Amino acid sequence: MNTILMALIATLGTWSVTALGAATVVFFRKANKKVLNATLGFAAGVMIAASFWSLLAPAVERADKSSSSPAWLVVTLGFLTGALFIWISDKVVTYAQNKTNAKSNEPINLKFRRIIMLVCSITIHNIPEGLAVGVAFGALQDGFTPDALMAAISVAVGIGLQNFPEGAAVSIPLRREGFPRLKSFLYGQASGMVEPVAGVLGALAVIYAEPLLPFALSFAAGAMILVTVHELIPECQSNKEIHPYFSTVGIIIGFSAMMLLDVMLG
Repeated sequence: MNTILMALIATLGTWSVTALGAATVVFFRKANKKVLNATLGFAAGVMIAASFWSLLAPAVERADKSSSSPAWLVVTLGFLTGALFIWISDKVVTYAQNKTNAKSNEPINLKFRRIIMLVCSITIHNIPEGLAVGVAFGALQDGFTPDALMAAISVAVGIGLQNFPEGAAVSIPLRREGFPRLKSFLYGQASGMVEPVAGVLGALAVIYAEPLLPFALSFAAGAMILVTVHELIPECQSNKEIHPYFSTVGIIIGFSAMMLLDVMLG
């Protein structure tokens, strides 16, 4: 089978798992703030764990093997650039919103700004994951063996399973902000739509994409950490006085679940 087609099928599969994770939002029939704060903490824990286990650690490993520059330099620059990108994006969104609201005399919609940052960070995170799957299947073009095929499938399965909590990490916070369940699901699964595109591009440009992966992985990690620390964690602690450890337990469970998946699946 054509390796590009295989990469497309594999990344369509990882996208479908993202959609399954986003579908967990249907269980939240009523916006119980206590429960949704805990699940928002869970999303924050997932994003922190994914930033290290799924992104930074593989970035260091790949940079050691494929980059002519020191691994610490590539990964640090990528991480800082990702955080800077989200910060600039936030400023652009805020500026555009200020201009729009100045004409209509409406206050700044902080909820909208927070949602844009969240969806943007998870979407950016999915691009290098799609590239990784595409590169794994594209490499089969040079030497197709059963072992190489199983290795590529393992990459796709591992990333797919990790996508389940990531889909929930988008849809659940949106539900908490008052979005309808269907709209929260649609936004959540949409964050994974970039993976099939990135997968095909990775398979097409396997020679060029692989050296860029360390920077892309650390870039996504920087974006996710900035959003988690700046938005998700403060927001999930909004009723800390009433339930001091409820959201914190959610963060711990989310981190543990994502770490378990990453370590088990390699």
